[in-house]
Amino acid sequence: MTKRTQLALATALVAALALGASGCSDPKKGSAGAGASNPAAANDGKILGGTPVKGGTLTILSNQDFAHLDPARNWVMPTMDFGTRLLYRTLVTFKAEPGKGGSELVPDLATDLGTPSNGGRTWTFTLKEGVKYEDGSPIKAQDIKYNVERSFAPDLTGGPDYAAQYLAGAEGYKGPLQGKHLDSVKTPDDRTIVFELKRPVAEFSATATLPTFAPVPQSQEKGTQYDSRPFSSGPYKIESYDRDKKLVLVRNEHWDVKTDTVRKAYPDKFVVVMGLKGGQIDDRIIAGEGADASAVQYVDMRPESAPKVLPKPEIKARLIAETKGCTEMLFLNNSRAPFDDPKVREAMQYAVDKEAVVTAGGGPALNEVATAYLPPALSGGKQADTLKIAPAGDPAKAKELLKAAGKEKLKVSLAVSSGDKGQAEAIQQGLARVGVEVVIDTVDPGAYYDVIGDLSTTPDMTYTGWCPDYPSGSTWIPFVFDGRTIKDKGNQGNYSQFRDEATIKRIDEINNMADAKQANQAWIELDAELMKKSPSIPVMLERKPLLVGPNIAGAFGHPAWTGEIDYATVGLKDPSKSQG
Repeated sequence: MTKRTQLALATALVAALALGASGCSDPKKGSAGAGASNPAAANDGKILGGTPVKGGTLTILSNQDFAHLDPARNWVMPTMDFGTRLLYRTLVTFKAEPGKGGSELVPDLATDLGTPSNGGRTWTFTLKEGVKYEDGSPIKAQDIKYNVERSFAPDLTGGPDYAAQYLAGAEGYKGPLQGKHLDSVKTPDDRTIVFELKRPVAEFSATATLPTFAPVPQSQEKGTQYDSRPFSSGPYKIESYDRDKKLVLVRNEHWDVKTDTVRKAYPDKFVVVMGLKGGQIDDRIIAGEGADASAVQYVDMRPESAPKVLPKPEIKARLIAETKGCTEMLFLNNSRAPFDDPKVREAMQYAVDKEAVVTAGGGPALNEVATAYLPPALSGGKQADTLKIAPAGDPAKAKELLKAAGKEKLKVSLAVSSGDKGQAEAIQQGLARVGVEVVIDTVDPGAYYDVIGDLSTTPDMTYTGWCPDYPSGSTWIPFVFDGRTIKDKGNQGNYSQFRDEATIKRIDEINNMADAKQANQAWIELDAELMKKSPSIPVMLERKPLLVGPNIAGAFGHPAWTGEIDYATVGLKDPSKSQG
C-alpha cells in the first residue's frame, strides 16, 4: 500500500533529535546510535493513557481531506486505518494490539479466517449472523461480492489490485456497473462467499483484511460519489461531510459489539477537522487545551516540532513513534527520457544524498537510510545493501555514469506531497551536485495519489513510499515492479512505470512457490537484482511520529497500519472534558 520539513534545520534541532547519537536508529533495538537511547522510541509497544471511558467527542486534526473513503478505492494510509476501523468491516481484520500481537489475523464479518480447498485455489468464508448496516438491514455475502467487483470499475480508481491479480477469469473485467458479474466469486446463499483463484494463495486470509473485502450493497451504489457517503457496516456512520473542511461520525446504533471482537467504539463521536497547517496541528496538541486535549493528529508531527517534544518528558509521554515498516523511494519515470536509460537510473543511485533527506525528515531519531527496496520486516529484520553506496552518495561516480550516458546536464520534474517539501529540497540539492536540475511541484496531500497515478500528469520523478499490506514479499515487489499492474488512471505502486520481462517472469515463478520460506528468500534475491536495474531509488525508512492530547486514552501505533493510531480502540480518559 502507498503511505502517505524543512532541509535547513538548525544544528541544535538535529542534536535535539539524536540527543548525541552518532548513527542511524535500529528500529528493532530502539537505538539512536551506539549505546544511545532513541528518545522517539520511548513509547514503543506501549498503550498511552490507560483504558478509555465510553463517551465524548474525539477530535482528529488533519492537514488534508481523505484520498478515498469508498472501500473499493481506499489503499493509502492513514485512510485505510480510518475506514476499516470506523466505517466498514472486512471479512478478516487484524487484532487491536501494539507490537507483534497486532499482526495476528482475526475474523471480522466472517466466522473464521476462511477455508481453503482445491490446493489453495478456492477460499470459502461464512458470514456471522446478526451483522447489520446503519439502517438495520442485514449484511449479505452478495454485498461483499459486489464491492470486490466494483474494484475493477475503470472510474473507481486507486484501490487494491489483489482481486485483479488473484481471481480466476478476471482478465478484461470492467466491474458491475454495466450489469456484468464475476463468475469466480460465488454466493450460494446470503452468508457464504467463495473465491476461485487463478493460482494457490496460502495467505488469502490476510488479503481479506483489505477494504476491497468490505460490503457495499448494490442499492447504495453512487459511482464516484460513494466516496462522500459510504454506507456504514462499522461502529460509526457519517453524520456530515464538508469536503476539505470537516467530517463528523456518530454511532451506528445497529452495530453490535457482540459480533465484533476488535472495535471498542469508545467515543460517541469523531470529528475530523481538515485543512490545518502541520505545525499548527503540532502546537495545538502540544498545548492540549480545550477540545485539543481530546485530539489526535492524523499526519506526522513536523520535524521542526521535535525540540518542543523530545526533551520534555511530559510531552514526550504523549508521542507515538512506531516504525512504519515502509520504504520511502524516489520513483524514476522509466517510460520516457531521461530515465528510460538504465545508465542514467544507475547514476541516480549514487547521486542522491540520503543523509540529507534523513536530516530533512527529522534526523536519525525518526529515520534511517534505506539501502534496499524491501523493508526490514520482509528481509529478516535488516535491509540488504547490494550497491554499498555511502549514505551521502557518491557524486563522482554519478557524474562518471552520466557522462558515459551522454547526459551530463539534465532538468527533471519532481512531484511531492506538500508535507514532504523539505525532503524534496534535500533531493534537489543532492542532485544539483551532479548537474541534475530538479523542478519541484508540491501537490495537495488529498489529491497527490490521483495526480501521480494518472499517466497523463505523472512527473519525471515521484517521492513516496510503499508498505506491505501484510508480512509477505508478495504484497510488495509485484505491486511496485510488475509492469502488468500499470494503469492509465489510478496507477498505484509502480510509479516508475517499470516494465521488465525478466522481472515479470521471476515474480510469477516466486508466486507459484508452495514453500513460504523459499519464496521469502527469492523475494530478497529479486530485490538485489532490481537494485542493479534501478527503477527507483530507496531513500529512507521512517518512524511514524504522532502526538495525542492529554485527555486521550488507549492510543498506540498499530503495526499493520504503518504505525498509525488504531482507531478501533482509541478514546478519552474523561469524556466530560471533551468538546463538540
